[in-house]
Parts: sequence; C-alpha cells; structure tokens
Amino acid sequence: MRQHLVYDLPLRLFHWLFAGLFLIGFIIAKTVDDESVLFNYHSLAGLTLGFLVLLRVVWGVFGTKHARFSGFALNPKDLVSYFLGILAGEKKRWAGHNPASSWAGLIMMLMALGLAVTGYLMASGSENELLEDFHELLANGFIVVVGLHVVGIGIHTIRTRELIGLSMIDGKKRV
Repeated sequence: MRQHLVYDLPLRLFHWLFAGLFLIGFIIAKTVDDESVLFNYHSLAGLTLGFLVLLRVVWGVFGTKHARFSGFALNPKDLVSYFLGILAGEKKRWAGHNPASSWAGLIMMLMALGLAVTGYLMASGSENELLEDFHELLANGFIVVVGLHVVGIGIHTIRTRELIGLSMIDGKKRV
C-alpha cells in the first residue's frame, strides 16, 4: 500500500503543541508549589493551550479534509463497531482519524477548554473550592484519556504492523 499525505502541517503542529503544553502544565501542577514563581508557567501553558484549541476549532471548520471535524468518526455505532472489530481481529483502516482517536481528540479538546476556563477563573480571584476540584478533575481525566490514546496507538501498531505514530510526524498514512 502506498502512503498518502493525510495530516497537514497545521494539524501536526497542533497535535504536538497540544500534547506538550498539556504535559508541561500537568507536570508543573503536580511538582511545583502554586506559590512558586515557576507556577506561572503552568498558567501560561494552560492559557496557551486554550488559545490553541480555539485555533484548532477554526481549522476544524475551514481546514483540509482530515483536519475538519466533519471528517471525525463520531457516530457512537462506529465506535462500538471499531472496538468490536479490534476484539474480532479485523484490520479495517481509516484514512483519517478512526472512531477512537476522533472521540479522544474531541474529549481532550473539550477538557482543555474546561481547564483553560477554570484556570483563568481561579487566577482571576475566584477562590472557589468546587472550581479548583473541577479543574483538578478535568486534568486527571485528561491524563487518563491521553493514556488510553497512547495505548490505542500501541494496539493499532501491533495489530497492523504500521507505525501509526509516525503519521503525526510526517503526516502520511497507508490508505
């Protein structure tokens, strides 16, 4: 099978900036006291992450074929069928995002926006314990989704013997 350019440069840049900014913010939050001057980088990473998601929303509407949200496989039946296919040993290929990565991407973007908004509200002086708890819940949920996403990439790679992770570096996939 030939490889085709599927993921454009803006989408790949978003993917790696998104991952990096979240990890920076998460690691700082878990390792640095919030009174430390270094904690400002947590806030900066979070606000930048929120802004980046807003840019991604624009690209998800006006971007190239596989960057558009209309190309995401978000039908719940497709997701169930996709997981059943994994259990049955099927090796169906998706030109763009498969149902699992479509859902993971959407969930992570929504969580990132929630983190940016709750983080901004907390930094603006809202000393609300519920807001802080929700912010932490979103961050911990986000890291779980990231872990599942990485495990899914591993399963896909083992099942299909295709280094799918490279597609977010060079943009190419076998289709």
